[in-house]
Amino acid sequence: MKKILERSVIEKARDLRAGEYSAVELTAAYLDNIEECDEKIGAYLFCDRKLSLDMAKRADDMLKGGDAPLLCGIPFGVKDNICTAGIPTTAASKMLEGYIPPYSATAYERLERAGAVLLGKTNMDEFGMGSSTENSAYKITKNPNDLRRTPGGSSGGSAAAVSANTAAFALGSDTGGSVRCPAAYCGCVGLKPTYGAVSRYGLIAFSPSLEQIGPLTRTVRDNALVFEAISGKDPKDPTTKDRIGDTLAGLESGVKGVRIGIARELADSNASAETKEAIFSAARALEKEGATIVDISLPSLELATAAYYIISSAEASSCLARYDGVRFGHRTKKECQTVEELFRESRSEGFGKEVKRRILLGTFVLSEGSYDDYYKNATRVRGLVKRDYDCAFKSCDVILSPVCPDKAPFIGEEKDPVDVYLMDKFCVGANLAGIPALSVPCKKSAEGLPVGMQLTAPFGGENILYRVARAYEVIR
Repeated sequence: MKKILERSVIEKARDLRAGEYSAVELTAAYLDNIEECDEKIGAYLFCDRKLSLDMAKRADDMLKGGDAPLLCGIPFGVKDNICTAGIPTTAASKMLEGYIPPYSATAYERLERAGAVLLGKTNMDEFGMGSSTENSAYKITKNPNDLRRTPGGSSGGSAAAVSANTAAFALGSDTGGSVRCPAAYCGCVGLKPTYGAVSRYGLIAFSPSLEQIGPLTRTVRDNALVFEAISGKDPKDPTTKDRIGDTLAGLESGVKGVRIGIARELADSNASAETKEAIFSAARALEKEGATIVDISLPSLELATAAYYIISSAEASSCLARYDGVRFGHRTKKECQTVEELFRESRSEGFGKEVKRRILLGTFVLSEGSYDDYYKNATRVRGLVKRDYDCAFKSCDVILSPVCPDKAPFIGEEKDPVDVYLMDKFCVGANLAGIPALSVPCKKSAEGLPVGMQLTAPFGGENILYRVARAYEVIR
């Protein structure tokens, strides 16, 4: 069965319908692979073999009934900040240790109804704050391509699970690159959808105006299939929008006549020479297939990273205020004389270093005397970023760029926090503008590590992203 795990989701769906194997057999194969591999990779925080096999049995019953959705019987992983009713959901934080939500996120619920089979909850940077999955309170996830390196973050467990064949696909969340960065480092396909395309109901909040749930898969077609299954209007999330239509339609149309923009600012960016060459090589390959390469400019992206960290930290400070040890979250066992002392001790014990750093930054930028200088100016920059994208898309259909400046860093590598934040430079613009962006495997580095390229499209432009990505996937 191990070779079967390497097949795409769509191939597995056909196999299940052809009776080559059952959903129970497929799920058991994934669970066996988790038992064999995950001790060294650390992609999962929670697995329950009985739960998964019970779901697989129900999927087999659905398949026997006929007309089951394509994802019926397909095993998948879910990032641990996406609520699953009756199943532990901790956001990889001591603050939520032992928390079992009474409800499920809409995105997960839609997959459950489709008959997909949950394998477990995947590791992440605590509350989604980080780019390496080293900020989890429970374990460090390793990159399956090189166990000395990080898988990226914050959806590192989801990307590692897909890369290691311990999940057919996985859900992550992306606030400023948290699906795309791990996808790039692990050699997967990862989508940050248009804001409102996928319901945020049941996603443990970090920065609600920026974050979206998105799929990580091995192929572009699989990604389009999962996105279609989880997207669409949800009355529980008023920001959601109607589905954009059949994402698989037109997927094989090629790139003839498609205008692909490359920002001239890339040449002077912090991307490594190897990364830049990978992007320009991809552009040349797409041009040979009939695409037109267009020179564009995105000048405000130089300011986007600072604006992103101000806005996201401010929202994090507000969202995480509820975790005080009284109404919600970890409560200290120390004897406290005042409520303030109880708050301080509970939050000091429950939150990790990176979360504390961002809460402090967010509280500062929202404070009297700082609000106008920092938060208000950051929202102005957000408007400039959106304007620059709108202007660029008048002359191109998609924008091609790196996902990350360089290959996956080593675990434990000492870096200044500001340098770490600047690694998100190519990703945060899409979140600030609310537009879709897709990470696609591009080529291998000199050390044989995956390098990802990013395709960005106008609001609601997932279909053109998938079309271009599929064309490149075929010729890569």
